[in-house]
Order: sequence, then structure tokens, then C-alpha cells
Amino acid sequence: MSYAQRIATQFNIQPEKVAATITLLDDGNTLPFIARYRKERTGGLDEEQIRQISSMLESLRALDERRETIIASIEEQGKLTTELHQQLLAAETRTALEDLYQPYKPKRRTRASIAREKGLQPLAELILEQPHTRQNPEQLAEAFVNEEVPSLDEALAGARDIVAETISDHPDVRRVTREKALQWAVLNSEKSDKAEDPRSVYQTYYEFEGLVNRLRPHQVLALNRGEAENVLRINITVQERDWRGAIATVFRANPRSPLAEQLQLAITDSAERLLLPAIERDVRRTLTETAEEHAIDVFASNLRALLNQPPMAGNTVMGIDPGFRTGCKVIVADPTGKVLTISTIYPHEPQKRRSEALQTLANLIDQHNVTLIAIGNGTASRETEQLVAELTRKLAAVHYLIVNEAGASVYSASPLARAELPDMDVSIRGAVSIARRVQDPLAELVKIDPQSIGVGLYQHDVDQPRLTYALASVVESVVNNVGVDVNTASPALLTYVAGIGPKLSERIVAYRDEHGPFPNRKALKKVSGLGPKAFEQSAGFLRIREGDTPLDSSAIHPESYAVAEKVLTHAKITLQMSTDERQTSLHTLQQNHSIDELATTLGTGVPTLTDIFEQLIRPGRDPREDLPTPILRSDILSLEDLQPGLRLNGTVRNVVDFGAFVDIGVKQDGLLHRSQMPRGTVVNVGDVIEIEIIKVEAERGRIALGWPNQS
Repeated sequence: MSYAQRIATQFNIQPEKVAATITLLDDGNTLPFIARYRKERTGGLDEEQIRQISSMLESLRALDERRETIIASIEEQGKLTTELHQQLLAAETRTALEDLYQPYKPKRRTRASIAREKGLQPLAELILEQPHTRQNPEQLAEAFVNEEVPSLDEALAGARDIVAETISDHPDVRRVTREKALQWAVLNSEKSDKAEDPRSVYQTYYEFEGLVNRLRPHQVLALNRGEAENVLRINITVQERDWRGAIATVFRANPRSPLAEQLQLAITDSAERLLLPAIERDVRRTLTETAEEHAIDVFASNLRALLNQPPMAGNTVMGIDPGFRTGCKVIVADPTGKVLTISTIYPHEPQKRRSEALQTLANLIDQHNVTLIAIGNGTASRETEQLVAELTRKLAAVHYLIVNEAGASVYSASPLARAELPDMDVSIRGAVSIARRVQDPLAELVKIDPQSIGVGLYQHDVDQPRLTYALASVVESVVNNVGVDVNTASPALLTYVAGIGPKLSERIVAYRDEHGPFPNRKALKKVSGLGPKAFEQSAGFLRIREGDTPLDSSAIHPESYAVAEKVLTHAKITLQMSTDERQTSLHTLQQNHSIDELATTLGTGVPTLTDIFEQLIRPGRDPREDLPTPILRSDILSLEDLQPGLRLNGTVRNVVDFGAFVDIGVKQDGLLHRSQMPRGTVVNVGDVIEIEIIKVEAERGRIALGWPNQS
């Protein structure tokens, strides 16, 4: 079965669509480009489907590469039979392949290999054969006693070692035992005798027991971390009936054979010494891989929602990076993100110059017409919010919001920050980042390593290369979906545009700095290194606003400009007309001609023409504009203000397995447990939702939230 057929079966997609996608990927096309501009070739597959195809294709090719290596290794040993070769070719998973390879895998010296060196393989084969004979085990072993094997007991023990390894290495024994273990094995954890866990982080797992198939991903990751920190001891118990049953399907003792007892001894030794430890490792690895995949998916989903936060465009923003001893760093950025002024105030302990701080902020607001204040959510955040709330109560036109500052310190000390803000102190750069995150979250957050943004669970415990790839894919997806203004974008933002990458993004910015703004997309071809392929992949995602080619501000690819111009002619409209006028004329055109007829007439496909119509109505529309904006505040709540039954709007800050943490404007985020959400409800980071206070534990700083009418 071909790759295309196997992938099509796995994802229930037509094989011809998969085959076309594979061809496009192999030709060096990027995933965003294929999803957006090759819909006719792929049959309209969306980005997620193409990503699944790409991922499985990579896995299948890696599996076949490993298969070839294994076959070559066994063939080199002279042990590749026709039957084994067919089994290896038929293996559909890496686990099945490795199980078949296990008996032939080069090993360090083992008890079995030492016994083989001593010539005890024939005796081991007798134990496995379970022959009917009148000779007892000692008589059968007598022929193998020599200088290297000085006694009958040593001969039989060595033979049993070979049998034990043979049993443990048998692919069917491993497969069945593993399957049973993944279904019925029990995981136990207990606190290590000398463990130090002063904050009782792992108290839940001091005496913990559960079926492995019932463990939640966050439990697995917590157990792994507790074990890595030497706080917990973990073991997995496979029921004897399960492993004995698995062995008995292949190796069964014959009661009439004098070697039956020897086989039984070898079976028990094999299970305790070799098989069960290997199966425990397999189970732990499977649990971990599944948990990590889930954690990565959660992190990626949260990151996508965060990056898709709508920009608060047009605001002059005051960014405040709160602090106690070193003061609060304050900057004001104009609507383009340009820093207008910087300052430091000391309203908190130990200086407590509160009146002076209020006056400084009031002066800056008045001087620069500040319309929005962004406060970082780190140390002294809520104390600073109290200060700002006192100020904004008197200023009807000014509101504030709390901004997640995760990763701001990482950005502040980065080479990119030094290049962008060379004359500023690291702490001031943090305030700049906080302000700009409000003005355009995507443009600012792409400057930070996604792992440092902090919207995941156990992100430092999962496979880092897989996490990096998944998060980079999310950033790439969002950036290309939104589009990038090539004349204002930073190198960090341009890096994620399809077909560009880090080096080319630096060259684009350097060319722009030297020659001024790009007048049109064609001018991009003058950038060193931006050849035909890079231009093809990237051009549709790069916007040039107020250039000399109006279509350059849209998501229409230059290869389709001729079609777009024909549509404009047929509809008798121009891009200078109002949105309503264009929409009315295009609607009339589609009423008079079917979309299929128009596509044939204009020499294009229906999916491309549909996209062109959409772009001609709203050229370069930012999809983030359709999402709810963050909650703006002018006053502050305290825990004492919260009473059960009170309803508030809150912003989802993080989504985890057991629920969502929601910012409701007090010092502590509340927990909306998944049991409180209506069945089928999905919330994302950045969502603004109505919640109801269920319980407040002021002494523990805990707030339990419910869904209105659900608590």
C-alpha cells in the first residue's frame, strides 16, 4: 500500500487529494502556501489536514528507513529468513518492527550470550523443545560439562539463561504482555524515604495507585517530575495471569517432558528479570508519549488563541512594568509602537512615594494623550493596579488592563531587543514589550521563544524538539493567516512568513532600511536571496499598504492578479469604492453567473475565485478583528468584594486538563473547573466569558468559579 493510500485510510481523505499534497510537499512548497493557494490541487484540504498528512508522511518514511536498517542488520548476521523478511515488511508500527528485531539486536554481553559462548545453545533448544525422553535433566546436561562448564547445575542454569532471553525477546510474547499491561497494569507511587518536598507539591502521589489506562495526562507528567526530583518512587505491576498467559501462547511446558520444570524455572526468571522490566519501560514510555502529546496540543491551542488576540490599534499606550524596590518602569508608546518617553515611579515599599507617582502618571497621560494603560502581571502587579485604578476613576477616557508579561524578561535581554531598543535598560525594554503586546499581540509575541510565553502545563517536562516544532508551526500558521505588513514588520515576524526564514527576513529589513519602503510586491525580488521560489511561497502573505499596486494590500497572490482584475472589470468596481459598493456589485455578478461558470470564463478554479471575491470585498482583512477585545477596566475589585452568586466577566488566561484559569480583576485568577462547564463547552485563552462566583477562600487565595445557571 502506498503512502498516499495509508494516509488516506488513516484520516478518511480521498487518496488523490493526499497524493497531490505529498507531491506539493516534496516539491518544496510550504504548508501555509499549499493550504491557501493550491486548493484546486488538494481538493480544498485545510491547513490541519495538510499538517496531518505531512506529519504522517514523515513518520512513515522514518519507519521505512528504520525497516531498511533492521533488514540489513539481520541479513548481515545471516539470519534473514523469507518468513522473517515478510514479517518485517508487514510491520506497520515502530513497536512491531522493534519487537521483531529484538532477538537479533546486537546486545552487550548478557548471561545468555555468555552461556552461548560456552556451547550451551543446544541444551537450551532441548528445554524449548520439551522432548519426551527417559533421560532426566542431569543426564541430558552431562554432555555439556567441560572446563568452562564444570558442573551439571551450571550447565542447566546457563541453558535456562538462554531460554529466558529467548522468551523475553519473542515478539508475540512482548506484544501480548504489553497489550495486557497497557489495559490492566497498576501504577503505584510512594514518597521516597529521604525525599524533600517542603511545599508538599507531590502530596497527592505520596500513596497513589491507579490503572495505567485511567491515568490522566497531567497525572503522568506530575508523576514523572516527582520521580525526576527524587521525591517519588514509581512501579508498575502486571498481573501474573497476564504475563503467564502471554508466554504460554508460545512457550508451554509439557508435563510429560523431563525438562518441563526447567522451562518453568526459565519462564519465571525471564518474566522477573527481563520481560517485566522491559514491559514496564514500554508502558512508562507509552504513557509519557501520550501525556506529552496531549500537553503539547494544549500548549499549542493556548498559544494559537493568545496570538490571535485582537490588536488594540490606534491607542497611545502607557506600559508599566511593576516592581517594589527598583520601582515601576513606565513608558508611553504611540499607536505605531514608537516609544515617546520613559520614566520610573516608586509608589510601593520601601519608598512609598505614592502621591508623586500619581502626579507623574497624570502628567504623562495629559502630555501624550494616553488612552490605555497596560500593567504587567508580575511582582507588584495588583498593588500597581490599585494605583492606576485610583487615577482612572477620575479619567473617563482612560482605561487599563492587566497584561500577561510571561517572556518579557526573555525578550528584554535578547539580541533582538538590543537591536530594536539599543539605548534602553533591560527593565525599560520590558515595559515597552508590555505596551506593544496590547497594540499588536502577534507582532510582539513572535519576538519571544514560544516556550517562554507560559500558557502551557509542564512545558519544560515534555520532549523539547517536538514542543518547539509544534509551537513554531502554530506561530507560522497564525502569522500567515493574519498576513504581515512588509514595510513595518520586524525580522522576528517576517521569519515566520512562508518561504522566508531568519536569514532572508534580516535581508528584507536591511534592504528596507537602505532603500525605503517597498512600493510593491515585485520590488521584493530585488532582495538578495529572495528567488522565484521564495517569492512564490511568501508573496501572498506579505502586505504592502498604500503602495502603487492596490492588490498588494490583499491576500490575493500575484499569480492571480490577472483573474482579480478581470473580476473587477466584470463587476465594474474598483478597490477605491466603499466596502458596501464592492459587496453589492460582486453579489450582483454572482447572481447573474454561477460561480462555476465564472471560474471557467476567468480561467481559474472555484476555490481560488471564492477567495478572490472575499478579498475584493475586504482586502487584507485581519481575521483577529472578529474576535472579542480584552476587558478594559477603570476600577479594581478585591477578594472582599466577591460573594457567592456574583456574576462577572472574565478573561481566560490559561486552559489546562482540569479546567480554565480566569482573570476576574482581583489579585488571584479563579479556577473554572471542567465539571462546572456545560457539556461540550470549549474555552480558549483570551476568551471573554461570563462566570459566577461559587466559593472564595481568602486565606488560601483561591476562587472557585462556575458557569452561570450551572452551579
